[in-house]
Amino acid sequence: MANHKSAIKRHRQSIKKRGANRENKASFRTAARAVRQAISEGQKSDQVEALFKIAESKIQSSARKGVIHPRNSARRISRLRLAINKSVAA
Repeated sequence: MANHKSAIKRHRQSIKKRGANRENKASFRTAARAVRQAISEGQKSDQVEALFKIAESKIQSSARKGVIHPRNSARRISRLRLAINKSVAA
């Protein structure tokens, strides 16, 4: 454990930030899971698109905040879009 006042504060801040990052990551993973589940259940394309829009927003938001890398964000969005397009074509 840190002994200096500034190091103690930094530790407190890092714990708080870690919690926020975990919450953010869990949020976009849940949104992406909802999209994949809607695809597998064969829901209407407009419902899937609405879910995708929410997931895309959450993923991009987490990339802006530095929770995930921007390329990671792009890859996740791209794979969701591919899955949607594949289900529509089938």
